[in-house]
Amino acid sequence: MRVLLVGNYEFDGAASMKIFASALRRELISLGIDVDLIAPTPVFGRVKRSAVGLGKWLGYIDRFLLFPLKLRAAAARADVVHLCDHGSSMYASMVKGKPVVVTCHDMLAVRGALGQKTDCPASFFGRFLQRWIVRGMRRAARVACVSRCTYEDARRILKQDRNLCVVLNGLNYPFQPLPPSEVDRRLAGLSEIQEAFILHIGANLARKNREGVLRIFAKVQKETNLQLVFAGAALSADLIQLADELHVGNRIVQVVAPRVEIIEALYNRAVALLFPSRYEGFGWPPIEAQACGCPVVGSEIPPLIEVLGQSAVLRPLEDEAGMAESIVRLATDGEYRDRMRQRGFENVHLRFQTSRMIGEYVSLYGELVCQR
Repeated sequence: MRVLLVGNYEFDGAASMKIFASALRRELISLGIDVDLIAPTPVFGRVKRSAVGLGKWLGYIDRFLLFPLKLRAAAARADVVHLCDHGSSMYASMVKGKPVVVTCHDMLAVRGALGQKTDCPASFFGRFLQRWIVRGMRRAARVACVSRCTYEDARRILKQDRNLCVVLNGLNYPFQPLPPSEVDRRLAGLSEIQEAFILHIGANLARKNREGVLRIFAKVQKETNLQLVFAGAALSADLIQLADELHVGNRIVQVVAPRVEIIEALYNRAVALLFPSRYEGFGWPPIEAQACGCPVVGSEIPPLIEVLGQSAVLRPLEDEAGMAESIVRLATDGEYRDRMRQRGFENVHLRFQTSRMIGEYVSLYGELVCQR
């Protein structure tokens, strides 16, 4: 069986999608499956490397005018085509005679284009693009949703469920507990980290709620000497200003675009991962943290309830005081923290192993090839 994976455009800013596609390729190869991974090549986009403004429009030339030729040629040699991100669903109509699988990570942008509140507003052309994505999802042989919550969103919007299924995400990297000496070695370059810390991993997207992270930390700081580490995107000017207004700016450490080895060490050392997102389709950082023995405090939203259940401390989004209290308890009550660490380990090992996810995709490929 020959599988063609289609990844994301280099300059679209979707780092997690690139990691997911690479992980699929790596794991499929390890099973002896003939697999190729292709993605739109930046040509015009190299003039302005950006996911917004002129760079975005130049990228559209690369993605929608140049890439389809490469895609058709590669698909002709494959038995099944897997679009690793539903944002590429429009390619489903460009592949003829081969079953197409789409992984749907969330429907937040589509819902935003429909006027629903998801912190993902759409421009005029953005609404057109999201309609194109929906049409592609309808044409796919199978749309694998990464959570039941995402499945229900897709079912409502596509107005069908004949081609929908659920394949829960697994870990994209073998996150695990590390010896303290190895954590020290990896974090040796981060001299700003002087105390025990809370960790947040993500971007400045409104739905990630970094403002809430700062407000919660301001409450935590009144009772502890913890630091706050932001890993991922650099804080925006507005967030830095808010941190100063809350008098926590001097307790913040930024780790911009860290390598996965650094992320793993941060998970191992953190008192807790703070993850008060407003909207998610799945949420990788919580299960990554749990795999490293890092307890999770997050928002009580449907995807996180589904993914984490009783293995994490989930509070209503508006209960920032409750999240702060939970972090203080994790920082001061060793027995409680050990109990939450163990629940996290059990959650990941029972439900989110990479081998389980890959096995489900391989079964799906085989089913579609046999039907064809």
